[in-house]
Amino acid sequence: MLHKVYVAGFFCGLLMMSSCGNKQQQVSQGPPPAVSVTLAEVAAAKTTYYDEYPGVLVPLNQTEIRAQVTGYITGIYFKDGDKVKKGQRLYSIDAQAYDANYQNAIANMQVQETNLLKAQKDADRYNELDKQDAIAKQQVDYANAALEAAKKQVDAAKANVRAVQANVRFATITAPFGGTIGISQVRMGTSVVAGATILNTVSTDDPMAVDFTVDQKDIYRFSTLQQQKKNTKDSLFTLAFGDMVYPYTGSIALVDRAVDPQTGTIKTRLSFPNPKGLLKGGMNATVRVKADGGVTALAIPYKSVVEQLGEFYVYVAGDSSKVYQRKVKLGKQIDSAIIVKDGLTAGEKIVVQGVQNLREGSVINAAPNK
Repeated sequence: MLHKVYVAGFFCGLLMMSSCGNKQQQVSQGPPPAVSVTLAEVAAAKTTYYDEYPGVLVPLNQTEIRAQVTGYITGIYFKDGDKVKKGQRLYSIDAQAYDANYQNAIANMQVQETNLLKAQKDADRYNELDKQDAIAKQQVDYANAALEAAKKQVDAAKANVRAVQANVRFATITAPFGGTIGISQVRMGTSVVAGATILNTVSTDDPMAVDFTVDQKDIYRFSTLQQQKKNTKDSLFTLAFGDMVYPYTGSIALVDRAVDPQTGTIKTRLSFPNPKGLLKGGMNATVRVKADGGVTALAIPYKSVVEQLGEFYVYVAGDSSKVYQRKVKLGKQIDSAIIVKDGLTAGEKIVVQGVQNLREGSVINAAPNK
């Protein structure tokens, strides 16, 4: 029994010695050192920013040029990429067969006109004799019927002349409007088929349009902007290609007629001047729509924000030189700053440098933000 008491006392002594040692170690370590950070005061300011949308550049007018008659290309009267004017000759197609058909149609029309003249004279003579009761009624009827048939033959001949003449005219292809012509899809001697062969494409390039889609909740905003007069000094619409901003501002050309029920978006088109030809159809760009007149908002440095599991926090300086994590709701990013919609108030101080070394309740050694 005495042996057990000695053993128990021995272990209690060891436990007390260990506990005292841990306390002594904790006392020797002391509190964690203060973390050096930089603080900034949250302030409200009038902020101007841009809503951004992906867009695609498109010509305001573009058409494919197709052959309207079948034959061989006998002439090309432009260089690929040329500026062309409305009515300018672009291609010619071998028109010998069409010319021959046209001459034949003219000759047939002249024959029918001669027959009409003879039928007219016969009808006039027989009707005059009929007045004198000197000819049978049947012959007068035959003469009048022959006259009507001759008139219809002339009308048919004239229609045939116009049809053949159109083929002759279609053998010369002209520009439907002024613009830039692309790379020719055919060369001299190429056989083309009416209505099927694409010869080239002509498109306008000044001004140039950009199409983009907006959410249906923004329809009222863009429809209102469309009705406003353009302010050339402070346009709401600009175009960006990466970090480069296009030097000319745009205006709304149209808002589409209906919302796409599958995506809940509506197509909007802007028009931009393109005097130097910098914009090309098919280019991808970013449409920048300026917020009306600027808004008063809280904007903080984006580097002060910490993301955790899809939520965003900042460290707010509290009493006793400690910081506390605060959840915030973020808005639009503007360069190196970001708008805070909820979670902060003006006048509070947040950590803008040194956030990576902080945790809830950390003691800080603060320096002012320069």
